[in-house]
Amino acid sequence: MAYFSGLDTEAYDRNYTDRQLVRRIWEYFKPHKRRLTWMIILLLSIAASAAAIPILVSRGVDMMADFPNDSGLYTISGAVLLAGIFTWVTNWVRRRLLARIVGDVVYSIRSDAFGASVGHDLSFYDEFSSGKIVSRITSDTREFGQLVTLVTDLVSQFGQAIILGGVLIGISWQLSLYIFGFLPILYLASKGFRALARTVTRRGMRAMANVNAAIKETVSGIAVAKNFRQEGTIFYEFDEANQASFRVNVQRGFILSLVFPSLNALGGIATAVLVYAGGLSAVQGAVTLGAWFLFLMSLDRFFFPVLNLSAFWAQVQSGLSAAERAFALIDAESAVLQSAANLVPLLLGDIRFEDVCFRYTEQERIFDDFTLHIQPGESVALVGHTGAGKSSIAKLIARFYEFQEGRILVDDQDIRTFDLHQYRSQLGIVSQIPFLFSGTVAENICYACADTNKADVQRAARQIGDGDWLDTLPNGLDTQVGERGGRLSMGQRQLVSLLRVLLHRPAIFILDEATASIDPFTEWQIQQALKLILEKSTSILVAHRLSTVRAADRILVLEDGHIIEEGHHNALMEANGHYAHLYNTYFRHQSLAYVEQSRHVFASTAD
Repeated sequence: MAYFSGLDTEAYDRNYTDRQLVRRIWEYFKPHKRRLTWMIILLLSIAASAAAIPILVSRGVDMMADFPNDSGLYTISGAVLLAGIFTWVTNWVRRRLLARIVGDVVYSIRSDAFGASVGHDLSFYDEFSSGKIVSRITSDTREFGQLVTLVTDLVSQFGQAIILGGVLIGISWQLSLYIFGFLPILYLASKGFRALARTVTRRGMRAMANVNAAIKETVSGIAVAKNFRQEGTIFYEFDEANQASFRVNVQRGFILSLVFPSLNALGGIATAVLVYAGGLSAVQGAVTLGAWFLFLMSLDRFFFPVLNLSAFWAQVQSGLSAAERAFALIDAESAVLQSAANLVPLLLGDIRFEDVCFRYTEQERIFDDFTLHIQPGESVALVGHTGAGKSSIAKLIARFYEFQEGRILVDDQDIRTFDLHQYRSQLGIVSQIPFLFSGTVAENICYACADTNKADVQRAARQIGDGDWLDTLPNGLDTQVGERGGRLSMGQRQLVSLLRVLLHRPAIFILDEATASIDPFTEWQIQQALKLILEKSTSILVAHRLSTVRAADRILVLEDGHIIEEGHHNALMEANGHYAHLYNTYFRHQSLAYVEQSRHVFASTAD
């Protein structure tokens, strides 16, 4: 047990009491009150018809004992047949109705869980595995749907037991006490397993989420693994997670396997007692043979719901744990907190950082009392070593992370007072690794502009390098990009991402430039696209290319979360400071003069 304690508990996980879970679940069933009413009527009908069968058989036994004849036998047989047919039909209708209700409820929970995960800030995904989040949205909601189906079956079985209980008390309350006396014992025994079953079931689901996460990460990075011949390593990592899941679930099975045999043994003892007591009563004439037979038949129908509940306790606990995990994802609080949701007018792009303090974690502090002013329409290039804070500035402006102190103002308005959806609708962001969705080039360009027609897309695409890059695509704008854009080159992916922003016409443009090497022609095309965007927006460029740095109105040189130099390229080079060092280290080899000089030196050496 110690090995599995706290197995991969997420920070946002929480424990809900049974009452809280039931109340929360009921919120999803409220819209289906009418269907639930019909469901209750059907369940009562099923319980009544199913309970009628042993009663009819019991009456038949007495009738045949007193007046043996064929007509009575036919009557009882026909009544039992009709009761069986009625039970089957109503049960079929009930299951069809239940399938619709469960489908709608699972759909709602899954939609809420997905909506909550989409609404979380990027820091949420930095901390928690996307594979485990997917597991909660898909597997856990499915488990919950199975729980609802199981519970309705158990309700019908308990309904039968209640009806039979009333009949048995009317026949002989003394014999009924033998049955009712064992029910508390069965209940207490099953309740004793509940807490332990919930715990081991929750651990089993977490272990399975680990397996899902390992598979997702492996499949996503399979190309890298094959490039470095690490198939054995990734299989070992998956096998380790799989074995942990195996051990947890085997232990879960061992614990849950104690439930049914224990309660079955108690049921056997109760049956033996009732056979003796009922037989003695029948011999003494206190009850008829048919009544004794009814008590014995009813014993199974009394104990069966409890035993069934215990036999399927794993599914019950799995469903409750699934609901708990799905609700925990829905209820997880966002780190990015808005103080208001004010309407956002058309932005000019005036951005101010005032004494901003920001850290990803307590051990990873980025800014302390950071101050910066970006003028409307200005393009600012951010350069510096890794970890200097370049991307953090862009992420804070995009409101992907929460800063701890200070203020960030956009057009003299506190960024925390904006309606985030409206605010981000005026941002254009191109990440360092451009992400494309499966579909065509045109569909990816129009991702945020659904009302844009294909002619507009074609016109914008032809503005870049006279559209020569389109001619390299097999089907032009209708070319399928593949998963994550894998069928396109890195340069083509960047062009598609830039065109997507260009059509979006953002007030604020954020570029976290890719470091991948591309050919000079594609570089020229990318710079054309950038120029079109920079003309119409305030731009923050996390620059890795010399051409992008030179295109900026102002260059900020960052180190350890502080601006240590700023100005134009030529002025910074003349200062011979940190920027000059960065230029000579990272940017100089990209310049045409350097390439020509290197070619000249190579030619001289060859001579």
